Amino acid sequence: MRKYSIIIPVYNRPDEINELLESLTRQTYRNFEVLVIEDGSKLTCQHMVEQFAGQLEIRYYFKENSGQGFSRNYGFTLAKGDYFVIFDSDCLIPEHYFATVDAYLNTHYLDAYGGPDRAHPNFSPIQKAISYSMTSLFTTGGIRGNKKRVGGAFHPRSFNMGLSRKVYETVGGYVITRMGEDIIYTINIIKHGFTTGLIEDAYVYHKRRTNFRQFFKQLHFFGRARINISRFYPKELKLVHIFPALFTLASFSIPLLSLFSTPLYQLALSLFILYFLLILLDATIKNKSLEVGLLSIIAVFVQLVGYGIGFLTEGWRKLRE
Repeated sequence: MRKYSIIIPVYNRPDEINELLESLTRQTYRNFEVLVIEDGSKLTCQHMVEQFAGQLEIRYYFKENSGQGFSRNYGFTLAKGDYFVIFDSDCLIPEHYFATVDAYLNTHYLDAYGGPDRAHPNFSPIQKAISYSMTSLFTTGGIRGNKKRVGGAFHPRSFNMGLSRKVYETVGGYVITRMGEDIIYTINIIKHGFTTGLIEDAYVYHKRRTNFRQFFKQLHFFGRARINISRFYPKELKLVHIFPALFTLASFSIPLLSLFSTPLYQLALSLFILYFLLILLDATIKNKSLEVGLLSIIAVFVQLVGYGIGFLTEGWRKLRE
């Protein structure tokens, strides 16, 4: 019977870790241990973790701050299982998760897997809108949690990812701690000949950010990270990654078009409006809520512009290197 080691880096988020651990107590498959790696937090979660000592096989470790990638590496060295599972601290895990993963690996073994993220029914309308913007076909191209990834093998993301002990012993851990560390790690896994794939039903409820200001900051960082990944692997920069930057430039150019060409201005504005009407319709239908549909317009704009600005600023920095 396969034993899993769950590795959770956490930084100043005691309330989030409490909800995550609570969700793990409801798993129908229980052959796992939990390692909580406190990454130099000022707001520590040790008292939260200790409350679950009688409900989970759980261990708590405090270390100096080094970022999430190296905190995961720290967890790898302490794990006792033969398969490692990584979660972000802002995830909730459905009760069927480990039963689903174990059944899948028993019939379609993967050296490393990833799972999708979804919005929990109890999430706020803003959280649901943010979740939509991060998973929609009309924003990310549906590549998050989609088998048909642009450019080949599936790339698991570290908010919901598993890998065998053999992968870790062969590849090692994360080579950088931030700025696209999960994509770079996945590429290294694939380059060593290991199999990766998506387990569609191994989804988590990913809370992400609770307001648009936080969401903008997160996506700005993601845009910068995509350029950083290209420093290691230039061929990993695809057209879909450039779209937010083009959108951002186009958005800020529309007012200027009115000064030079009324027909071009009207065409650009019409396309802009049409795109967001499509977002409104799709998000409303998928969430069965007009409120979420309207908030999704804001979420998508924040996502694309935040990512686009981060992409452009880091891209300019790279050109000057």
